[in-house]
Amino acid sequence: MNNKMAVRGGAGDILEPKVGTRPQDNLYLAVNSEWLKKVKIPSDRSRIASFDNIDLDVEKKLMKDFADFADGKKDVANVPNLKKAVELYKLARDFKRRNDDGAKPIQADLSLLEGIRDFADFNLKAPDLFKAAFALPFSFDVDADMKNTKINVLQFFGSSIFLPDTTTYKTDAAKKLLEVLQKQSVNLLKMAGVAEDQAEKYVGDAMKFDDKVSKVVKSSEEWADYPAMYNPTSIEDFEKKITNFKIDYFLKEALGEVPDRVIVAEPRFLDHFDELINEDNFDEIKGWLIVKFINNVGSYLSQDFREAAFPFSQALSGQPELSSQEKQAYHLANGIFSEVVGVYYGQTYFGEKAKKDVEDMIHKMLDVYEKRINENSWLSEQTKQKAIVKLRALILKIGYPDKIEEIYDRLKVVPASEGGSLYSNARAAQAEQVKYNVEKLHKPVDRTVWLMPGNLVNACYDPQRNDLTFPAAILQAPFYDLKQDRAENFGGIGTVIAHEVSHAFDNNGAQFDEFGNMKNWWTDEDYAEFKKRTQAEIDLFDGIKYGPVTLNGKQIVSENIADQGGLTAAVEANKGENGDMKKLFENFARIWANKQLTESIKTQVSVDVHAPGPERANVQSQCQEEFYKAFDVKEGDGMWLDPEKRVVIW
Repeated sequence: MNNKMAVRGGAGDILEPKVGTRPQDNLYLAVNSEWLKKVKIPSDRSRIASFDNIDLDVEKKLMKDFADFADGKKDVANVPNLKKAVELYKLARDFKRRNDDGAKPIQADLSLLEGIRDFADFNLKAPDLFKAAFALPFSFDVDADMKNTKINVLQFFGSSIFLPDTTTYKTDAAKKLLEVLQKQSVNLLKMAGVAEDQAEKYVGDAMKFDDKVSKVVKSSEEWADYPAMYNPTSIEDFEKKITNFKIDYFLKEALGEVPDRVIVAEPRFLDHFDELINEDNFDEIKGWLIVKFINNVGSYLSQDFREAAFPFSQALSGQPELSSQEKQAYHLANGIFSEVVGVYYGQTYFGEKAKKDVEDMIHKMLDVYEKRINENSWLSEQTKQKAIVKLRALILKIGYPDKIEEIYDRLKVVPASEGGSLYSNARAAQAEQVKYNVEKLHKPVDRTVWLMPGNLVNACYDPQRNDLTFPAAILQAPFYDLKQDRAENFGGIGTVIAHEVSHAFDNNGAQFDEFGNMKNWWTDEDYAEFKKRTQAEIDLFDGIKYGPVTLNGKQIVSENIADQGGLTAAVEANKGENGDMKKLFENFARIWANKQLTESIKTQVSVDVHAPGPERANVQSQCQEEFYKAFDVKEGDGMWLDPEKRVVIW
């Protein structure tokens, strides 16, 4: 479960564009209506947004480069492991072979799952399934210990579920969505050679198990409370909760050892482990394993399999059609070799001049943040000083990493001439990633690792490393442009930079110190006031109707705190340079321009920790005094928010 704090999110705009709207009435529509009227959502996507506009350009450049590399029109760039990525791309692009192979590449793995005889046999084979990266109805991961981020520790999670979130099961759409998945799964199994009656039994059993699991696992709102994942448990207490499944044997075989303790990320799932994972439920567990498998592998097989595995995704997103074969080939190679491709993109398309200018902006935003902390009216001097220590300890990762992580050296690509298939190579890569992750258990935390590749249009803050990552791809218009007015850059990348800085002091980040350790550095009085202001941010967004959905203020509070702090700091920096405040707010609204299909909105809002784009633009601007001055907003205007309802934290 990735709970790192990123800037990207939001469901998108479903408001009717109204050209001529005044910014005093609706800033978002005043800035974006012309664009919203003209823009078309690509047929292989479920939305188009400022992020996606850049992503489409990045995708176009890299797809051409990969095609030229594969066709010998261009020498493969001298980036470590890029040749492997190109080899995988060739396998993915070879649809003649993929179509000729049909279901052959998955037969051995499908037979392995079908051959699990009973619960005792599942106990016996589960460690090998884990090591081979099959989905299991529980999971383990190795990551930094939240209270001592120098060391890695084993974490325990519950099962994944079929629908996007536990709350989705309570909606009117749930039955229809599950019916689509059920029909799709039976069809895929039949295509793989499973008899229809047997396929229907597997799928029916899987649905029963998923229904049980959905009542136990965490919701998106619960996952949004990042520190709540930290529940250190001795191995003795952990194993006492699991009596049906041979967990001691599993850990020895899967990890090579039984560690002294486990961090339980989902205590409720552990409490219910025995009633879910047991002999009576074996048929349901086996069905679940097979259904998860067949739906996960379709994208690595023939075009027929790709199309047969699309209906459920389409029902969730509304996306009209599959991406082209060439596009899929690029995305598969990029998915497995993400950091490698990101370094190539950064070295090829990211300018040193732009990097220096962005670094200057980051340091300016940090200076502004320090000034705001010093001048803060509700923090004690003691807490202020500790906050500044944390601020100044932030590690900056800009553009792309200097060295590529070791995992990519370990990945191998076996070409078709030596018997390799797209599926076999993808499976081998997944298994190597599991092995690499497990090996970290006895290695110190590597703080040089990047959470995002250079070609990703996003940014993030990692509370356990206390670092900020700004990939090369986001450092372009409308977020950033050397030719753009400085005020526009403050409204774009300036707010993004300060947004990520603010995550160090949001409801999750505020519980970690300058080393990334979960540690209370607040006075009781200060933290009580912070919680009060956090609740005000929850209340500000909670219950907002957004087309077919209602926003959950608690689920999106950390990102909203970051948006609030980010915009406030950017406004302050712009004031310091006597910048045009209208341009700042207009570009802030522009970066959240977003048009999205209704089905995708429902899915994204159910799981996303970000507010939708229009609400990010409008509600945060409503809380800024400088916005009212810049546009002469008066009581009675659509953007007016009574002063006592405006939220200011940072």
